[in-house]
Amino acid sequence: MLTNLSIRDYAVVDALEVDLVSGMTCITGETGAGKSIMLDALGLCVGDRADSRAVRPGASRTDISASFDLSQNARALAWLGERDLASSDDCILRRTISAEGRSRAYINGTPATLADCAQLGQLLVDIHSQHAHQSLLRRAIQRTLLDAYAGADTLVASVNETAQRWRVLREEYTRLADRTEEFDARKELLTYQVAELASLNPLPGEIDTLEVQHKQLTNAAFIIENADHIATECEAHRDQLAQLVQRANDDRMVSSATDNLRELLQSALIQLEEAHAETARFAATIELDPEGLDATEQRLSALYDLARKHRVQPDALAALHTTLQSELDTMSGGTEQLAQIKSALEDTALDWRSHATKLSGLRRKAAAKLGQRVMDTLDQLAMSKCRFDVALIPFKADQPDPRGAEDIEFLIATNPGASPGPLNKVASGGELSRISLALQVVATDTAISPTMIFDEVDVGIGGGVAEIVGDLLATLGGRSQVLVVTHQAQVAAKGLHHLLITKDGEDEVRSALSYLNDDDRVLEIGRMLGGAKLTDSTLAHAREMLEGI
Repeated sequence: MLTNLSIRDYAVVDALEVDLVSGMTCITGETGAGKSIMLDALGLCVGDRADSRAVRPGASRTDISASFDLSQNARALAWLGERDLASSDDCILRRTISAEGRSRAYINGTPATLADCAQLGQLLVDIHSQHAHQSLLRRAIQRTLLDAYAGADTLVASVNETAQRWRVLREEYTRLADRTEEFDARKELLTYQVAELASLNPLPGEIDTLEVQHKQLTNAAFIIENADHIATECEAHRDQLAQLVQRANDDRMVSSATDNLRELLQSALIQLEEAHAETARFAATIELDPEGLDATEQRLSALYDLARKHRVQPDALAALHTTLQSELDTMSGGTEQLAQIKSALEDTALDWRSHATKLSGLRRKAAAKLGQRVMDTLDQLAMSKCRFDVALIPFKADQPDPRGAEDIEFLIATNPGASPGPLNKVASGGELSRISLALQVVATDTAISPTMIFDEVDVGIGGGVAEIVGDLLATLGGRSQVLVVTHQAQVAAKGLHHLLITKDGEDEVRSALSYLNDDDRVLEIGRMLGGAKLTDSTLAHAREMLEGI
């Protein structure tokens, strides 16, 4: 709960500090005294925006701090703990605004953003006023209130958890699907390329062999003819060379001077005979083979065509085949993994649908009960002709949503026969305050804030209705800290504590805030009943009202 509020140089306040306690505290004062200054200052601490006009004229800056006791506020303690901002069971929100318009916010002495202050503020205080930031106007608050009234906290958590898990899986599926599309395209191309290379099966060094073979087959007729001619000539020259050898071996030629000659002639004869034999052997291997030539040309053409297709040299095809096959062998799991995630997505969606359907059922039952109880309470608050509905609005997109299968909106019709509409478009400020009060009372066991502030909830009412409003606020005050800015004596008399806002000064107006003792409280209630001139009967009536609490 809120334990202390310190305000310096804000609006018409130069210095104000007040300690606050549990239960219902009423805040009263004359018109223009600045009763809402305290609430506005607190609003700045919980994230409201401000400008340099908030700074008291003549001052350099506004400094506001609000202290809270969190010993009974587990959610706020958890929020602070997650951000390493916890400081025992206490929390101090501070806001400074310079005359130049610079604004700074702090949580337990650590600089913070306004968004963080607002987020934490929602866990600390609920301001029910005629201002736009009023929590009841937010669908999220309306949904939370209904879910709490329905006792659906566990289902809400399950719906939120499965929806978040589904979104994570969907993002992973989308990311992997994009990658898998490229992956599959590459795999398909590799499969085709490897199959094409495998069907041709290029071998290392094959091109050189085929080139030689092609040349030989192309020139086969010429080679055979020339081989026969060489063989014939070798045979003819062998006989002549044999006669020369015979002449050189004649005894009359034998001498040391002719030894070298005889050896040369004998060697030439032997080489000629070997040349003849080699020519015969070579000629025997050559034959005219038109079919073999055609096959060789086709093979060469296929290898060259494939090499051009892959933009490599023909003799590199064998190595390319090995490389592509290795890459293909390593590609696996893309489509399989995508199928697994898709299956997980479907299972998670089914889980969400099951939880969301149960939650919708609880919401429908709770909406009817809550709507009727609020209308019964509004009847006591002089709004008997109102029609209050809790609408369940299905989401258009049929996919897991953290909020469930539908959103929640509170609708009100303030005139008979009119169609109910959103609170912020139909209800006036005073009506909205009373609707909020009715909701808080109805949902007091499940949806009550640690600190609730009601700003002029008694606008437009009086007499017995004002007393009922006071009783309802006192009921809330029995369970939580309640601060009430009021103009009604019947409401002010119901509070356990009473703060009075006063102003003084002519050239420079200042506001002051003080707790009233029993005697001063009688005077203030009397003033609220009968004006500035107090009579004995008025004071007696004031004492009677205060004795009734």
